[in-house]
Amino acid sequence: MSDVSTDRAARDFLAAVRVGALRSGTVTAVTPGEAVVLLDGFAARPLGVVGPLDGSWRRRFADAVTVGQRITAEVTAVDLDATRVRLSMAATENPDLWAFLKRLRHGELLAGTVAAIEPFGVFVALDEGPDHPVHPGVGFITYPELSWRRFEAASEVVSVGQRVSCEFLQFDTWNGEARLSLRARQPDPFQTFADHVRVGQPLRGRVTKLLPFGFFVEVADGVEGLVPLREAGATPVAVSEDAVQIGDELTVIATDIDREQRRLSLSR
Repeated sequence: MSDVSTDRAARDFLAAVRVGALRSGTVTAVTPGEAVVLLDGFAARPLGVVGPLDGSWRRRFADAVTVGQRITAEVTAVDLDATRVRLSMAATENPDLWAFLKRLRHGELLAGTVAAIEPFGVFVALDEGPDHPVHPGVGFITYPELSWRRFEAASEVVSVGQRVSCEFLQFDTWNGEARLSLRARQPDPFQTFADHVRVGQPLRGRVTKLLPFGFFVEVADGVEGLVPLREAGATPVAVSEDAVQIGDELTVIATDIDREQRRLSLSR
């Protein structure tokens, strides 16, 4: 069979494959980055791929997958253009957890207890559903989803042992986690601010952060706007420190209010 014919046959085969279905096959090659699988029903060439985080949550990838191994895994993505299907062995290794996460819907409220605070996010032990085989909690909140307000450390927002109620965002199939949002349960101070402020309006605020291209001014509780260097004053400055210092109180003008991006542009 020619390469063109094989590609066409592969796309036809994958067109019938559905995300969430179980597929079996034989591992034909393993690298640190992936395992390649010859799927049952298509012998022309391997179409399945298992990534290093899809192999197992309990074992190292090198220990979970070997050449010649027969596997049954769940389909997590189908790429017709690349004629590849992404598979998860972790799904079939943890069927109760996988089934629980698949039932969750965007916007659903989930309650739990903060189990751990890490530099990359916060783990939440959910009240419902099975435990995670590796992580301290099935729920996970990234830093941007903790609060609408800027903070330096997650401990300023939550603490270990604290009860939280969050919105479900998505099923992270790589880590077997329920991605959550704590801030979605809180009113967005920027939208409230935008309801009452117009472009051109003077605002009083405090300088909170200096950057190479400008500085931020907090003009309302939880609302900061950027003053670009070109808008820092009547006299041009090379760095923000030449115009202001952190903690300075000053009057600025709102030049642009972007509700969708939650961005406020200011000028002195």
